[in-house]
Amino acid sequence: MDHVKEQEIVESFFVNRVKARVNFELSSSKKRYSALSRLCGYPFSIKEKYLIKVSESNFHGIVLLKLLKKYGAGDQCYVISFNDEIDGRYLKLEEAIEKAVGSGFPSLISCIPDKLAYVEGEQSYGPPGRYIIYK
Repeated sequence: MDHVKEQEIVESFFVNRVKARVNFELSSSKKRYSALSRLCGYPFSIKEKYLIKVSESNFHGIVLLKLLKKYGAGDQCYVISFNDEIDGRYLKLEEAIEKAVGSGFPSLISCIPDKLAYVEGEQSYGPPGRYIIYK
């Protein structure tokens, strides 16, 4: 885990009222899942002015990859996720999307520090909430 990177993500995209708590939770192995649970439903902990809803009709990871590239994403990203396989890792963007999208686990994929990310909520009934975070 890259705690400096995670603090940067929290400072860039999360609302002020939860920043300190989320940073604490992400840095604690016992509390980490509490921070991740904030991404389960509609991402209320993310600043709404940066959220762009991703259309759910005919949604596929390749469409998301193209969309993120259109916003300027590079080939590498950092992932915060309930999925232990990808949580706290730097991955190729394509691999992160492949493992996060549609997995049912809430995930945040940081593409450009302080500017671009993707967040997907927990899947319960119907498709999960999917948003591009763009500053």
